[in-house]
Amino acid sequence: MLMRLTRPAVSLLIVMTVVCGLLYPLVVTLVAKAAFRNEADGSLVYRDGKLVGSTLIGQSFSDPKHFWGRPSATTPQPYNALGSSASNLGPLNPALLKQVEDNVKTLRAADPDNHQPVPVDLVTASASGLDPHITPAAAYYQAARVARARNLPVGQVDALIAAHEETALLGVLGERRVNVLELNLALDRLH
Repeated sequence: MLMRLTRPAVSLLIVMTVVCGLLYPLVVTLVAKAAFRNEADGSLVYRDGKLVGSTLIGQSFSDPKHFWGRPSATTPQPYNALGSSASNLGPLNPALLKQVEDNVKTLRAADPDNHQPVPVDLVTASASGLDPHITPAAAYYQAARVARARNLPVGQVDALIAAHEETALLGVLGERRVNVLELNLALDRLH
């Protein structure tokens, strides 16, 4: 009696393991590779044949000659894709206020002549801690510093920002944004 009940259960387990654990992931991977090759491979960016990053994961830029992205809340290092998480600090938490104040001080010290309000995305981490984008306002906020550090006219840097602005998906979903890695690579190509 027990064998009569066990055999179909074990057979079903084996069939479902093959279908759901092997065949389905294989088919989805093949379709993704055929239809969305770049995205399926991680949207990797190469420069001179060398991997420099991904358009999907932010990177730490601290050189005044580059645009800086959002702060990252991941540990043990910034933009750690394996440690993706928010800081879990609420808006009333003193530690969050201290982080924001420190980030504002860093931005003000890097560009003391800039008296514009600091865009919020330059001082707060995204929910994942990996966001590769900043708002156009955050990019334009940094334009004078970057132009000065590279001996470029601010108008040329502003034009580069405008050329790299991405619009909302279908004109509705999401916000206008600028990918920091792509913008910095375009800056590096200027020289």
